[in-house]
Amino acid sequence: MMKRNQLHTKNKNVETKFFTVNAEIELLPYLLQVLKKNSRNSVKSILTRGQVTVNGKMIKQHNHLLKAGQTVEILTNQAAMKVDSLVGIEIIYEDDDLIAINKNAGVLSVAAKNEEEMTAYKELKQYVKKENPRNNVFVVHRLDRDTSGVMLFSKSEEVKKQLQENWNEVVKERTYTALVEGVFRMKEGTISSWLKESKTYKVYSNTVDNGGQHAITHYKVLQNNQQFTLVEVKLETGRKNQIRVHMEDLGHPVVGDKKYGSTTNPLKRLGLHASAIALQHPKTGELIRFTAKVPANFKTKSK
Repeated sequence: MMKRNQLHTKNKNVETKFFTVNAEIELLPYLLQVLKKNSRNSVKSILTRGQVTVNGKMIKQHNHLLKAGQTVEILTNQAAMKVDSLVGIEIIYEDDDLIAINKNAGVLSVAAKNEEEMTAYKELKQYVKKENPRNNVFVVHRLDRDTSGVMLFSKSEEVKKQLQENWNEVVKERTYTALVEGVFRMKEGTISSWLKESKTYKVYSNTVDNGGQHAITHYKVLQNNQQFTLVEVKLETGRKNQIRVHMEDLGHPVVGDKKYGSTTNPLKRLGLHASAIALQHPKTGELIRFTAKVPANFKTKSK
C-alpha cells in the first residue's frame, strides 16, 4: 500500500515543489538551502512527515546523500493536509486528466444505499472541488466493496468515454493478487468459460456458450502453505465477479468469499486485491502503470 505522501503529481495546481540537485549534498542541509523561509524545525518536520521524495522515493533520513541530477519533490503543508483528509483511499497518481487511487477493502466504489455513506467517488469529488468548485471526477471502472487496490478515475466526461469505449485496446494489463483456499495442482494455467448472472445477482460459469459473456483468466501461484495459496491473476477479459467465479471453478475459492464457495475468512475480508493496471494515457499515448502493494496479511497467511 503506497503511503499518502508518496503522491506523484503532474497537476500544475497541486502545491508541490520540485528541485534539481546540482552537487552532492546531504538532504537536510539541501532542504534548508531551498526552503530558506522555513525554520530548521519546520524543515525537519517536513522530512519526518514524509513530504519529501527523491527521484520518486520517499526519504525521511536527514543525512541521506543526494547526488547531482536527482529530483527532490516537496509536498507543501497545504497540499499534504488536502491529501491527508481522504479516508479509505490513497492517491497514487494524479495529472490533469486522471487520478489513480488505492482503495481500501470495505469502501464502496460509487453508489451506496445509504446516501450518507462515503464512497471512493464521493471522497475524490470532494478532494478535487477543494482546488476548484467546478472540478469533477468520473468513474472509469469499479472494484467490489470488499476488493482493495488500484482504481481509476478521470477528470472529464470526455476522457472517461475515451477510456471506456476503447478499454480493451487501451488497457494493457490488469493484475490482481488473490488469497485462495487449498493447494493448486498446477502452478499456472488459464481458465476460459462463459459467465451469466442470475436473477439473484450470482454469476454462474459454463464451459460452453450459455448466452453469457466469454471470460478468460490467467493465474500463477506465488506461494502457499497447507491451507492457503497466494495467486497472481491476470485478466484477459473483465467480467463481473470473474476472478471469484473462476477461482471457485478451480476448487480454490477466494478466502472470505462465501457467495462463491469459501468456508474460511482468515483476513476478515475478501482475499482479493487489484495490484496493477497499465494503460495508454488518453491524451499523451504514453504507457503508464499504477501499482498498489499487496496487503501484508495476504502474504503471511500463505507462508
